[in-house]
Amino acid sequence: MTSAAIVQKLWNFCNVLRDDGMSYGDYVKQPPFLLFLKMAE
Repeated sequence: MTSAAIVQKLWNFCNVLRDDGMSYGDYVKQPPFLLFLKMAE
């Protein structure tokens, strides 16, 4: 998977979080945590 594909998936996830009404603080915290979990896998 290329870095561009990873960035695109991350932005897609961020758009879902934003559309679900998450606050900015939560919105900033969630994607890095999910990336950490994926890397730990």
